[in-house]
Amino acid sequence: MILGLGLDLVDIERFRTSLARSPGLAERLFTAAERDVHGFGDPAHRLAARFAAKEALMKALGVGLGAFAFHDVEVCSLPSGQPVFDLRGQAAALVAGRGAATVHVTLSHTASTAAAVVVLT
Repeated sequence: MILGLGLDLVDIERFRTSLARSPGLAERLFTAAERDVHGFGDPAHRLAARFAAKEALMKALGVGLGAFAFHDVEVCSLPSGQPVFDLRGQAAALVAGRGAATVHVTLSHTASTAAAVVVLT
């Protein structure tokens, strides 16, 4: 049964500008592992998709900014490349409180937009 659904889109150029304007922003939004983008092409695409995933999780949970710390959610990749969440702290507590056994996430991007969809089951 679907317990929550969230979708988020991020304009990559706007996100790139925000990262350049606020040098500490990447550290506030992403874990060290998420910021390790060597060998993945344009880091703005990867980071924008991960930001979209965190926002989509908030929407799936029905909460807004501040409900959990951005570092409570880490977007990881399985060896196959499939994205998965590593949840901790308040984010994990909110997911458990919704009764969700699984949190599904998918990421995509074009040249200009990053997207993420999250489904709680």
